[in-house]
Amino acid sequence: MTELVEKLCSAGNLSDEEMKLLITAEDTAVAELLRIRADEVRQRTYGKKVFLRGLIEISSYCRNDCLYCGIRRSNKDADRYRLDRDMILSCCESGYALGFRTFVMQGGEDAYFSDDVMCDIISEIRRKYPDCAITLSLGERSRDSYRRMKDAGADRYLLRHEAAAPDLYHSLHPDSMSLENRKNCLYTLKELGYQVGAGFMVGAPGQTTEHIIADLRFLQELQPQMIGIGPFVPHHSTPFAEEKGGTLELTLRLLGILRLMFPKVLLPATTALGTISPTGREQGLKTGCNVVMPNLSPVDVRKKYDLYDNKICTGEEAAECRMCLQRRIVSAGYEVAAERGDCAGFTS
Repeated sequence: MTELVEKLCSAGNLSDEEMKLLITAEDTAVAELLRIRADEVRQRTYGKKVFLRGLIEISSYCRNDCLYCGIRRSNKDADRYRLDRDMILSCCESGYALGFRTFVMQGGEDAYFSDDVMCDIISEIRRKYPDCAITLSLGERSRDSYRRMKDAGADRYLLRHEAAAPDLYHSLHPDSMSLENRKNCLYTLKELGYQVGAGFMVGAPGQTTEHIIADLRFLQELQPQMIGIGPFVPHHSTPFAEEKGGTLELTLRLLGILRLMFPKVLLPATTALGTISPTGREQGLKTGCNVVMPNLSPVDVRKKYDLYDNKICTGEEAAECRMCLQRRIVSAGYEVAAERGDCAGFTS
């Protein structure tokens, strides 16, 4: 089975049947070789650099009702909040002082954050911090909305497709949402010149190996600059409360595969990975990841951005979060890069 790792490393692709064998192989030697090769590939492009993204969770209001998400519209127990303009700018100010050169504004699909509101905030961040990248993760919006925010100064947009197979996507989302629209949004973002991030949950309820292969094929078609995957972690106030979560082993396996398939991609070691294992993010870094996202949100709202149970780093100040992750990055054998950290070879 190790020959499949070497083939993927040299060719950057496998047949569906070969991919299935590699994903499901239980041989620990396969997993270790995949980790080694993934680390070699990331170091050829990015060296030992790990890019920090300052995460600002701007709102826990959301119009959608995704079955897996703790801030879904129908969760009446959710403690909702939204940050105003001054709060967001304050997060950026403290983040910049801590060395962050990318800010990620993430939130539910909250109508309060209209194009006018977002463009005003983006323009001010761009004015104050011209050397920083501005990333948005605000869900599905219109082409004109994406264009206006790009013109205001946004550089990147994260929109996980969650599941590329129609049957799985439908089982995870309400009828009001469609995989076709999600994919159209991603292609629109690319056309407008954003650095685009897509991705999927690992171990989502009902997910099969064939579904995962469909995700990999869609990513090959899209060719995003960023790919975010993480284990499914249940939330107690969702229909999936009793479902089994995604595993560390499969998530790491897929991170290694993604690094070999997409040598230049920006690949985060996610908070969800750190939630299911105390060393999850370090293991992710050793398996091809080169991005981490410390939280810059005010401490008093972090627990309210409650996407899944037992989320880590909800009680730490921004400086604590940054220093904790820096120690973890160094202990894993890598170095913090105080720079924007654009995707290698990207031109807008």
